[in-house]
Amino acid sequence: MIVGAVLALARFSEAFLVLWAENVGLSIAFVPLVFVVMNAVYAASAYPAGTLSDQMDRRYILAIGFVVLIVADVVLALATGIGMVIAGVVLWGLHMGLTQGLLAAMVADTAPAKIRGTAFGIFNMATGLALLGGNVAPGWLWDTFGPSGTFLMGAGITSVALAGLVALQGGGRSLRHEDEG
Repeated sequence: MIVGAVLALARFSEAFLVLWAENVGLSIAFVPLVFVVMNAVYAASAYPAGTLSDQMDRRYILAIGFVVLIVADVVLALATGIGMVIAGVVLWGLHMGLTQGLLAAMVADTAPAKIRGTAFGIFNMATGLALLGGNVAPGWLWDTFGPSGTFLMGAGITSVALAGLVALQGGGRSLRHEDEG
């Protein structure tokens, strides 16, 4: 739950992707394509990620998703044109496909059946509060240091979440679908 909340701090609003695309020259008429591209990649990657997570430890796939977000943020921080921004958006969508369903599955995997609903509620509250904080800081960084500061902060926070996830991989049981019971 803590790792998910830390990731939520790093996964700020997709509106920053749109702002950055517009800032590097994407015509306002084409700005909705940023959401289309990101969501198409998200949709295309979510099912394979979920299928794979039923065959192996979910934390490995989640770690890959964290690395993809770090790379996306670095690409976006270094972007000087629309091509790099679109590459960052594609990576952002891939990270979403690799992480969002798995975080919920991991809550289901680890919570005892009789308090699973409560666990989901606490998880969603924690990540929701982190998302709120995770959108205030990037806005300030954007205004103070520009878009690069915003995306580099995202990469840094995701690195902290990845370190927490790696620390969790050292102990505990494997998190796979068939482990339920």
